[in-house]
Amino acid sequence: MKTVLSKYVKEMRKRYHLTQVELSEKSGVGLRFVRDLEQGKTTLRLDKVNDVLRLFGMEVGPVKMQMEDEG
Repeated sequence: MKTVLSKYVKEMRKRYHLTQVELSEKSGVGLRFVRDLEQGKTTLRLDKVNDVLRLFGMEVGPVKMQMEDEG
């Protein structure tokens, strides 16, 4: 199942005209990791996700969720 994150990474990779191999080399992660990330694998190492996202000036971090009873 594609996730927002997986779609974003694939979109940015294509925007910068990078192959999956090039993205893996530039970010220092394995090709399999890039493929898993773009396919929406739900169990990925956060540090490696951030290694990829840093190439695009982004990172994943904690975001406060709005609870239903918070109004």
